[in-house]
Amino acid sequence: MADEIMEYGPDLYTLVDEEGEEQTFELLDCMDYEGVTYYALVPYSPTADDLIDGDGELVILKADKDAEGEDMMVSIDDDEEFDRVGEIFLKRIEEIFEGEDDEEDDFE
Repeated sequence: MADEIMEYGPDLYTLVDEEGEEQTFELLDCMDYEGVTYYALVPYSPTADDLIDGDGELVILKADKDAEGEDMMVSIDDDEEFDRVGEIFLKRIEEIFEGEDDEEDDFE
């Protein structure tokens, strides 16, 4: 097992917006809520400094099927649905990062 090297990296998705522009996003979290899969993403930055200096934009998308039945991520058009799901993701992400802070304190 020592010979096996496990590499972990961010889950990256290159998405195309309505204007045909590509942008790469990092998946922070995903969840199933009321029978729909939702994704919380942030624009990908290869360095931590870029991420810290970024605007903190959280993008929330949901799973849907295209005309051929293939999975795809789409924007949420309903404001109430977006707000409800967004609140849940913010709480989940906050808990994730609070847990990481606690783990760092254990090593000091």
